[in-house]
Amino acid sequence: MSSSSEDELPPGAQRAPRRAHRTPSPFYVPLTVTFYVLLISNGLAAAYAPIQDCDETFNYWDPTHYLQHGYGRQTWEYSPEYGIRSWLYILLHAAVGKVSSIWATRKITQFYAIRFVLGFVCAACETRLYSAISRSLNPRIGVLFLLIVASSPGFFHASAAYLPSSFTMYTSMLGLAAFLNKGGNRRVADGIVWFGFGAIVGWPFAGALLLPMLLEEVVTGALSGRFSSTLWVVARGAYDCLLILILEVLVDSFFFGKTVVVPWNIVAYNVFGGQGRGPNAFGTEPWTFYVRNLLINFHVWFILAVLAAPLIILQALFRRTAHGQSFLRSITFVSPLYMWLAIFTLQPHKEERFMFPVYPFLALNAALSLHWILSYIGTNQPGTWMGLIPAKLKLAAVAAFLLLSVAAGFLRTLGVVTAYRAPLEVYSALEDVPAFPNLNNNTVCLGKEWYRFPSSFFVPNSMRFKFVRSEYRGLLAGEFPESGSVREILAGTSIIPTGMNDRNEEDPGKYVNITECAFLVDSSFPSQSPSEIEPDHIHDVESWDKVSCKKFLDAGLTPTIARLVWLPDVSFLPDRYKRRWGEYCLLRRRS
Repeated sequence: MSSSSEDELPPGAQRAPRRAHRTPSPFYVPLTVTFYVLLISNGLAAAYAPIQDCDETFNYWDPTHYLQHGYGRQTWEYSPEYGIRSWLYILLHAAVGKVSSIWATRKITQFYAIRFVLGFVCAACETRLYSAISRSLNPRIGVLFLLIVASSPGFFHASAAYLPSSFTMYTSMLGLAAFLNKGGNRRVADGIVWFGFGAIVGWPFAGALLLPMLLEEVVTGALSGRFSSTLWVVARGAYDCLLILILEVLVDSFFFGKTVVVPWNIVAYNVFGGQGRGPNAFGTEPWTFYVRNLLINFHVWFILAVLAAPLIILQALFRRTAHGQSFLRSITFVSPLYMWLAIFTLQPHKEERFMFPVYPFLALNAALSLHWILSYIGTNQPGTWMGLIPAKLKLAAVAAFLLLSVAAGFLRTLGVVTAYRAPLEVYSALEDVPAFPNLNNNTVCLGKEWYRFPSSFFVPNSMRFKFVRSEYRGLLAGEFPESGSVREILAGTSIIPTGMNDRNEEDPGKYVNITECAFLVDSSFPSQSPSEIEPDHIHDVESWDKVSCKKFLDAGLTPTIARLVWLPDVSFLPDRYKRRWGEYCLLRRRS
């Protein structure tokens, strides 16, 4: 007589529940942990990273300050005559600043509130891309990507920077994540929209990063018989981008007082500017600029990123696979880095921020390369060189490599923060100094330190900052008309200002006489000799008192290794490794 297993259980006993089959997690590091790690990293950047580019101050922070407080500096790009900066982009940030002003009465607090929101948005985009990489490629590639993003000085500087190139870095992450996701044509439309959003509202040249992935989708669709459906999806994404463009044109035309298409104006000026115009008027750099810059900001990660394409080719030749992806798809995702480097290396005018949009692709390339190298190192197949090396020795070597790489990034970041943070610190003393009602409304002046000015958010509303003449002979920023209402602000953005040009030609009307200055921000470095136009005001004790002074790295005397990374200022350190310092001071005119 047969019986079921349940009949064999003693009376009152219950069967132990069967274990449900668990699907392995696609993440080695949970998404919540990833987000918090990136949020901490970006939060530190928002709190401590120096402003590295005067364009960030005068093209973005001060127009935002104008919308919030009714005054600020205006560059020639915001003149309705040229219109190559988007007010929609400014409006998105000014809204954050306005909300923060509900509880943050100090303007400096509003400045950092905007920065922290930028860091938060960046962390969310980085987490989204980490998720897509872990799900679609490999969880280990996702962890390596996370390690690179969280520890690299390049991401530290770009994550909370108020720049269109940082904005397009965010949208590049979301666009890349959309194309990495498997299944469904909607991902293609989403990817197009994100890249288009960054190109339209942020920086139009960043749209070039979309081209390799878009081309791969069209080719794959044609080869698989889905060409018409692929074109339909592409058209749907393009339609959404057109709606974004229409919104931007409406907003910008409202502010400029005439119809303006900012993305086209940017392209037209930079590509078809003509003689004496265009980006080259603002300086040129040698072809090695970006290689040196990326090596400093990403060290070994940049080398690994460049190795990605050769390693894919080797994978295809000898292993017939590229981690589950077709050869075409693998090449597609690593090619934007090479394309971007080629395009911008050929341009004479170069700036570090121009690389920000391609940072996500650099991190992905480096993670892929290291993943493939680790796969080769980890093999225990008999008869191979790697099979002869003990597993513990290989593990120790890999761990040492990762620790040294993270440490190199940390020391570089710490070195920059400790060396160049003074401009974000000395202005806070303005809120505590006595008023000078007899000196032109408490004017704060900037001479040779004009390009390190952090923005009008650091100057109290009772004061105004002006420029005094220095050795610089280019065009400085003018001033928006001071406004007390929304209507006056909008009128101010539509007025064509005087003394503006698109050839970087000096306008003497931008200067005031130094005798009108109640305060002056100046620097003094042992490696630099004063001149008649740029005297050493800090040591002119008969005319100026020191209100606040901070150390600032004297790059002219500091050895190379001490400029590249942080080294402790201790007496027993050899001179060839010591950092040399100058002073960065807020001065007050003596009564």
